[in-house]
Amino acid sequence: MQEIIDKTISFVKATLADAEAGHDWFHIERVFHNAQKINAIEKGDALVVALAALLHDIADPKFNNGDEEIGPRMAGDFLSSLALDEQLIVHVQQIIRNLSYKASLGVVNFQSSELDIVQDADRLDAIGAIGIARAFTYGGYKNRVLYDPEIKPNLNMSKEEYKNSTAPTINHFYEKLLLLKDLMKTEEGKRIAEQRHEFMLSYLEQFYSEV
Repeated sequence: MQEIIDKTISFVKATLADAEAGHDWFHIERVFHNAQKINAIEKGDALVVALAALLHDIADPKFNNGDEEIGPRMAGDFLSSLALDEQLIVHVQQIIRNLSYKASLGVVNFQSSELDIVQDADRLDAIGAIGIARAFTYGGYKNRVLYDPEIKPNLNMSKEEYKNSTAPTINHFYEKLLLLKDLMKTEEGKRIAEQRHEFMLSYLEQFYSEV
């Protein structure tokens, strides 16, 4: 198992060498460690959890013209090259396909405890101090306004509206980040999310006081 994980880490590092800073290898590494921590309690399939965490952003649709199948396809091709069991490969692909917050705004036809674990691990990296840094990093990458009081958060976005949003970064807190705490599915995910959520609220309070 460790040899498979090591080969996957090397593949991900090489593939994401030039990735946007919020979706780079260090993001993957944090999600991997979060997933390991949660899985120590949840007892899911350790290899599925590890591979899905490592490969979940191998080709994020945001950076690939909205193609939602390129990630599962690349992951599948790589795992097939390791001669892994087809059922395991399909499971990992399904996790990648259904992991994102955007995916949850559409129809989700797949469920597993491993998806819950990796999804919580990924969502933890979207909140707290790291989540704030990642939000503004991506906002800068897309040249978005930090804050505009005239543009109110859209709290009822469809999947397509979410994908095409160009709203100020502060709006993203209300449209996604502050919602994640209550969407956690594992007990460990919920526990960790509480403190990170409170930190974001404190940050916003400080932000508005400075504005």
